[in-house]
Amino acid sequence: MDKGLLLQYLLIALAVLVSAWVVLKKQFPGFVRRVRGALALWLVKPQRSPRMQAWGRKLAPPPSGDAGACGGCSSCGPTPPKQH
Repeated sequence: MDKGLLLQYLLIALAVLVSAWVVLKKQFPGFVRRVRGALALWLVKPQRSPRMQAWGRKLAPPPSGDAGACGGCSSCGPTPPKQH
């Protein structure tokens, strides 16, 4: 196989993978978050090398910011009075 043709196939495969990742992130964010979490947990195991553990920490999804200050039900404190 010609080197130019191989390079072309690799670039097309890379473009397809990137576009598939973008579609997954836009259409199925919960699935992507679960997959990232599972991969991160697999990489951060103590028997893994420090480099793989660092990759796992970078890959881990950010914590969700929808919880209240205590991380519970977000209903802390008094409720504001109703305005009519």
